[in-house]
Amino acid sequence: MTTGTPATGIAGRPGLRAAVAIGPALVLGIVPTPSGLTIEGQRSLTAVALAIGLWGTELLPPGVTGVVAIVALVVLRAVPSVREALVGFADPVPYFLIGVLTIGLAVSRSGLAERIAQFFVGRARGRPLALYLQLLLSFPPLALVLPSATTRTGILVHVYDQALALAGVPRGAPLARAIMLALNSVNRLASTVLLTGGITPVVAAGLIGGFSWTRWFVLMSVPYAVLLLLAAALIFFAYRSGFRGAIAPAPAHERGPLSPVELRTTLITVGASVLWLTDAVHHWHPVLPALLAWACLLAPRIGVLTWTEFERGLGWANFFVIAASLSLAHALTRTGASAWVAHLVVGATPAFGRSPVLLVVALLLAAALLRLIIPNITGFLATTIPLAISIGGASGVNPLVCALAVTIAGDAVLYYPAQSASSLVVYEMGHLDVAEIFRFGVVMALLAALVVLTVALPYWTLVGEPLR
Repeated sequence: MTTGTPATGIAGRPGLRAAVAIGPALVLGIVPTPSGLTIEGQRSLTAVALAIGLWGTELLPPGVTGVVAIVALVVLRAVPSVREALVGFADPVPYFLIGVLTIGLAVSRSGLAERIAQFFVGRARGRPLALYLQLLLSFPPLALVLPSATTRTGILVHVYDQALALAGVPRGAPLARAIMLALNSVNRLASTVLLTGGITPVVAAGLIGGFSWTRWFVLMSVPYAVLLLLAAALIFFAYRSGFRGAIAPAPAHERGPLSPVELRTTLITVGASVLWLTDAVHHWHPVLPALLAWACLLAPRIGVLTWTEFERGLGWANFFVIAASLSLAHALTRTGASAWVAHLVVGATPAFGRSPVLLVVALLLAAALLRLIIPNITGFLATTIPLAISIGGASGVNPLVCALAVTIAGDAVLYYPAQSASSLVVYEMGHLDVAEIFRFGVVMALLAALVVLTVALPYWTLVGEPLR
């Protein structure tokens, strides 16, 4: 599979990939230190440039790049000690993600997620529009019990592929493409509404700091709900020919009561969700319910997973990428590099200081372009969020608003399958091609910008986060 080739154009040229990956870091490392930037700041920017280059070209696996970035921080002396370089590994965020992904793994292995998915498929009764709508309606509730969009997609894509085959819908037909594109692009949006929804909200909240589960939900639910609905409507109108007529009904599989494994998984998942929803009462950090659920799911007699299943089923690369990204962001802030870049950008564009909306537009445009060359969402967030916060603060614009705006701009877009594990799962089913995914990615970039400017900014003002 050459999913990265259409977007980068260099996947088949190892020498060029290496030059693109390492070249900017080499240049940053040897040029004289610019005025106003400390030598440590220059070195931290060099380490970040190296990480971006390696993440963007996929010259190394993402997890390996994360470790290389940590080594670079120490070898380049961007930070004073190894302990300082590993600060991201002491952050609660990577461990929070481990707990969340373990819940998703348990729901998948227990058969609980498949039971829920099959219920929605059976309810369609051969109606194309009902099949599509029930898929969309399944995203929010499944996101509560199955936070990981990748795991959710991995289950639903096989269920719906089988349903389409049984209904006589040819592979790549308009209805099949509409359903698969919704799984590819819209499904992910349901996850980011929740702080427990996977990599994007976990990393973004960790980089911004100070978020509770409920506060994240309040700020992101309305913009993402509107974005999800608009994206679903666009898919429907683009493939409306597939919704005409009738299809053979997809058979619903009769299942008995919940098995003991499914029941234990449900109780543990619901227990964690209750603790997250009531954080205003007990004031626990979100990592505590996640780790408590993790311990229960792996405990003998109580849990549903063995240690071997946990080791094999968890995407450990995510842990290293997230921890390294947090270390890089910490280095940028500690050395003043983020503030220096922010003042450089603001000084070069005086209009930013006079027009907060123009500043947000510029950040959205930069985020959309940067997302094109950085496949890994963690690398994207680690690069854009600290800079957006610094630029906003230097311009007198709410830094939180700037950070959330670039989060939405980057999270809403998938230009090619290699940018997301869930997208690769959908792409491999053969209903979509790379060009189709890229075209919809461009549309989603424009749609995300529209939602931020017309929905998110006014809404955030209403809930206490004005632009100024």
